[in-house]
Order: sequence, then C-alpha cells, then structure tokens
Amino acid sequence: MNEPEVVRSLAALAQEVRLRVFRALVVAGKDGLTPGAISEQLGVASNTLSFHLKELAHAGLVSQERHGRNLVYRASYQTMNGLLAYLTENCCQGALCLTEEAASCNC
Repeated sequence: MNEPEVVRSLAALAQEVRLRVFRALVVAGKDGLTPGAISEQLGVASNTLSFHLKELAHAGLVSQERHGRNLVYRASYQTMNGLLAYLTENCCQGALCLTEEAASCNC
C-alpha cells in the first residue's frame, strides 16, 4: 500500500458511522451484508448509509456485488491487511512483535 492509499483509507475510517459500518462488514465476513441489514443493525438512515458506503468503496475498503435485486457489501480484507501492514511495518524498531496470524486476517 502506498502513502496516498493509506491516507484515503484512514480518512474514510475517521468518521464514526463509516467506522461502525466497516466493523460490521468485517464481522459479517465473506457473506457480507445488504444495505438494509446494515441500516437496521446500526440504526442508520438508508440515505445516510448510502453516502458512507460510497466513501468506503472509494477508499477501497469495501466492495459491492449485485445479487438479484439486492446489493451485498463486503469488507476488503486485502485492503484492511495492507493498511495494517503499512501501519506496523517498522513496529518495535524492526523486531518481530506480532505473529503472522495476529498481524493479518485470513478471511
């Protein structure tokens, strides 16, 4: 991940609703969630949610896929892992301080 991508991802997550949406999608795993399910789970109005999902998608943190009449949103674990790797790249003065399993999500 390069610096502009990191800044874009962090900016997208630096908002309470978007952070909550992203975390809900991480918990949902590969099955993802529809906007209706996210709205109901988090108590966010659908028009507000649409704006925040667009911002997360623009940052590459979520993907969307159409299933019939529904959109399904999923967390991008590749982007999330890239962001975490960038942030911890020089952690502990270069010493290994986290196990490989703790440093990434293999969802």
